[in-house]
Amino acid sequence: MALFLLEIEPAAATRDGSQAVLDALLSSSGDSSAPGADGAGELIESQVAADHSRLFTIVEAESAQAAGKIAAALGDAASAVEGPDEVRLVGAELEDIKALRRGAGYLVEWDIPAEITMEKYLARKKANAPKYAQVPETSFLRTYVREDTAKCLCFYDAPDEDAVVRAREAVETPIDRIWALGAIDLGATSS
Repeated sequence: MALFLLEIEPAAATRDGSQAVLDALLSSSGDSSAPGADGAGELIESQVAADHSRLFTIVEAESAQAAGKIAAALGDAASAVEGPDEVRLVGAELEDIKALRRGAGYLVEWDIPAEITMEKYLARKKANAPKYAQVPETSFLRTYVREDTAKCLCFYDAPDEDAVVRAREAVETPIDRIWALGAIDLGATSS
C-alpha cells in the first residue's frame, strides 16, 4: 500500500462545504479505519484550511488508480481535485497517525527545487531537524513529501504563524505557502 495526496477545493468554501467533502471521502473509503469495500483505499487524514478553501487529504491505497476512485467519488462536493500524487511520510509513523487522528495548527508547502532529489531532501531534513529546538514553542508534527519531489507539506503545532516562520528559518527551509488549519469532524455525517 502507498500513500497519496489529494488537494481538494470544496464546492463551497464554508464549514458545510468542507464537511460535505469529508463526508464524501468517508463514504468512498468505507470507514475511517478500514479499506473501502470496493478497494478504493483508506482515509488517513484530511486537514482543512481555516478559510475552508482547501482540504489536504492523505489516503492509503494499492495504486494511484485506486486513490483516484476516492477523488472521483467526491462528485459535486468538490469544485477541483489535484492528485492523487504519491507521497512519503517523514517524521512520524503511519500507525501513530491512524491511532491519533491528530490535527495540526499550520501547514507549510514548499515547492522543492528540481535539483533536490529524494535522497538529498531526506538528508537535508535529517540534518536540519535538531534545529527546531531553537523555536521550542513550535512542534514539527510530520511531513508528506511527494515521491516526484515536486513539493512537501509540513504540519506544525504553533501558537501563531510567526512561530512557524521562525521554525522554518531555523531549519533553513523556505515557505511557498502557509495555511492556518481549522478543525473538521471526522465522525460527522451530513443529513
